[in-house]
This record gives sequence, structure tokens and C-alpha cells, in this order.
Amino acid sequence: MRKVLMISALIAGLSGCATNSPYGNYSAAPAAHDKNMASDTVAHLVTMYPPARTRLNIMQPTEDAYGTALVALLRGRGYSVNEYAPEAAKKAQPATQAAFSPGVDLRYVVGSLAPAADLYRVTVVVGNQPISRAYIPQKNGTVAAAGSWARKE
Repeated sequence: MRKVLMISALIAGLSGCATNSPYGNYSAAPAAHDKNMASDTVAHLVTMYPPARTRLNIMQPTEDAYGTALVALLRGRGYSVNEYAPEAAKKAQPATQAAFSPGVDLRYVVGSLAPAADLYRVTVVVGNQPISRAYIPQKNGTVAAAGSWARKE
């Protein structure tokens, strides 16, 4: 009995880890901070990927303030943005999925380092290329970059 209980607890624990998405907005930043960080993200993406020639496939729901601002700002700068649609991804076959969604996949994580430090961190993964930047909240209600963008080679 004890062995069965241990195995079922292990399976439940592993399945819980497998179903959690590592992408999204996990910070409690105000919407104005999210919009400022999204604006800075788009300004950096423009330097790496030409807007009129790049199609970005958002690979997660963008229901949070950062994601909503990011999609709007990307479109405003001239990117073709294919928003996340889980129904379409399930219906498309693996061989035909690339034909329906050409472009570069984009995912993001926005997190807070509180209570250890009053910092926000934005990580954007474009294709397989992660880029990150930290931000410090300012007293005037904005955020300032805590350093330059870091890109994993």
C-alpha cells in the first residue's frame, strides 16, 4: 500500500510540473510598467529583426498587460503578428503546421525578484534565442533599465 501511494504521489508531482507553462507574466507590476517594458522590448527587437520582413508567432496567451502591449506595439512597428490560438495548433498536423504559420516563434517571461530586490526581469525568446533585461521601478511611476540587453549565443 505504501509503495502504491508513493508511486501515485510521484506521478502526480511530475504531471503537475509537466503541465505548467514556464512563459507568461509572473510579476505584480502595474500596467504602466508593463507597457514601458514592452515598448523597450519592441525597440530592441527592431534592431535584431527587420519589422516589414519578420512574422512573429506568439506562442502563448497574451492576456496580461505586458503581452497585450507587446502585441499592439509590434503591430504598430510593422511586424506581422500571428497571435496564439491553441485550437488551431491542435487541429493542424505537424507537417502542415509550418505551412500555416511561417515566421519566428516568440515567447516571453516577465518576473519580479521581490522581496530580495526591487527589480523586474523580462526575458523574450525569439526562435531559440533568449534575450533578457532587468528594470528598476522609479519613484515617478516608470521603470528604468538596470543594464543592457543580455543575449545568449
